[in-house]
Amino acid sequence: MSAIVPDLPPPPLHDNGPGTAPGRVLSTLNEDGSRRWVRPELATGHFHSKRLVVAWLLIAAFVGLPFVRIGGKPAILLDVLHRRFTFFGTTFLPTDTVLLMLLMLTIFLTIFLLTALFGRVWCGWGCPQTVYMEFVFRPIERLFDGNRSKQIAADEKGGFQPKRLVKFAVFAILSFLVANVFLAWFIGVDELRHWMNHSPVEHPAGFAIVATTTVLMFIDFAWFREQMCVVVCPYARIQAALLDKSSLIVAYDVDRGEPRGKLQRVATQDLKIGDCIDCKACVYTCPTNIDIREGLQMECISCTQCIDACDAVMDKIKKPRGLVRYTSQERLAKGAGRILRTRVVLYPLAILIIGSALGYLASHRVPAEVTLLRGIGAPFTASTGGVVTNQVRLKIHNRTNDDRRYRMELRDADGMKWIAPENPLPVQADHAETTTIFVESQPGVIQGEKTIVVHVDDGSGFTADVPFRLLGPGAKL
Repeated sequence: MSAIVPDLPPPPLHDNGPGTAPGRVLSTLNEDGSRRWVRPELATGHFHSKRLVVAWLLIAAFVGLPFVRIGGKPAILLDVLHRRFTFFGTTFLPTDTVLLMLLMLTIFLTIFLLTALFGRVWCGWGCPQTVYMEFVFRPIERLFDGNRSKQIAADEKGGFQPKRLVKFAVFAILSFLVANVFLAWFIGVDELRHWMNHSPVEHPAGFAIVATTTVLMFIDFAWFREQMCVVVCPYARIQAALLDKSSLIVAYDVDRGEPRGKLQRVATQDLKIGDCIDCKACVYTCPTNIDIREGLQMECISCTQCIDACDAVMDKIKKPRGLVRYTSQERLAKGAGRILRTRVVLYPLAILIIGSALGYLASHRVPAEVTLLRGIGAPFTASTGGVVTNQVRLKIHNRTNDDRRYRMELRDADGMKWIAPENPLPVQADHAETTTIFVESQPGVIQGEKTIVVHVDDGSGFTADVPFRLLGPGAKL
C-alpha cells in the first residue's frame, strides 16, 4: 500500500566560509553570489488558461492602442521629448501642473486599492515584463530547448549549441518588434513610421534610439529576465506597506500541508501527515524560483503557476485542491477574512474626490494658451526722433482638435501702433505657434513703462486679454 513518510526537518543554515552567504540571499543568486539561472517548468491548468487569454488581450492592447485615435489624437502618447502627455484624447502640458498632479495621484491610489484588494495581481497578470516573458519568450525557449530538465542539461553542457544560437536570433527579432511597440507609446506611430520608411542617415538619432531600445529589450528577455522583478522593480519592496492581512495573496496552507512527507510503499498505520508530499512542483514551476511554502515573499509575483502545479498533484494523489491557493493571511489564520476595511473604504473615496476634481478641471480648461514674452536682445530700442519700439513674442498653443486662426489687437494703446507679420495667426490642432509683434510708441507715451493689453480671439468663442508691460527710457530693468 502507499503511505507517506515525513521528511526530516531541513538542516540549519551555516556560514560556508569566506565569500559565501549564510543561506539564500536572493532566489536568483547562489550562496556565493553567482547567477542562478531559473528554468521554470510550465504548469498548465485553470489559472494558466485564464492568464493566457488575459496576456494575449493585453499584447493586442499594447500593440494596438498607439494606433487608436480619439478626437484626432492618439489614445495614449507619452511624448517626453516634447513634454506632451495624451490620455484618451486629453493632452496634458507641463503647464498643467495641477492636472498632472491629480492624474498621478489617481493612478497611484488606484494601484494602492488594487494591491490592498488583490495583492500583486498586476505583477502576475498585467505587467508587460511578465506578459512578454512568460507568454512570448519562454514558450519560444521551450520550443528550442525543451522542458525544464532539458534546459538545465543544456546549461550544464555549456559550449556552442546551434539550437540556442537560433533561439537567440529569434529573440533578437522579437526584441526589435517589442522595442518598436514600446517606442510607439512615447514617440507616436507617425514618427515611428517615418523612421521606418526612411534611411537611418536621415534620422541618426531615431536610429540610435531604436537600436539602443532593441539591445536593452534583448538583454532583458534573454539574460536579465526575472531579475527585473526581483532586483530592479521597486514594487516588491513597497508591497509590505500596500498589503494588509486581508489582501488576496497566493499562499500555502500550512495547517493542511504540514508535516510534509513523500509517497512511498511501506506498511504504516496511524501516521499523521499533511497533504504536502514535498514533490517541489510548486518550486520547479515558479518563474522567480521561490518556495511558496516559506510564506509571503518579496519575490512572489502572484502568477499562480504554483497553484496549477499543486492542484495537478492533488488530483493525482486524490486530495482536495487548494493546498496552494488564492487566499489571505487572515483567512489562513482565522478561517474567515474581511473585504471591507479602512483602506478599502478610504482609497475609493479619495479616488472619487480626486478623479472628480481632475475631470472637472480637464473639462473646463481654456481651448488655447496665450503667452507673451519679451523679445530677444535689448528690452526696447529708441530712435533719434524719440520713437520707442518694443519687440513682443506671442505664443499661442491651440488645445482644440481643430485648426484655428487667432486674431490679435492692442488695447489701451493710445499713441501706439503695432506691426504683426501674421494676423490672424494660423495654428494647427494641438500645436503651438510663435509670432513676433513690434509695438512703436510715440515720444513721451511711455514714461519708464506702460501696461497694454493684447486681445486674442479665434472667431469661435475663445477670447483672451493678456496684459504686457512695455518698457521705455527710464524703466527699471
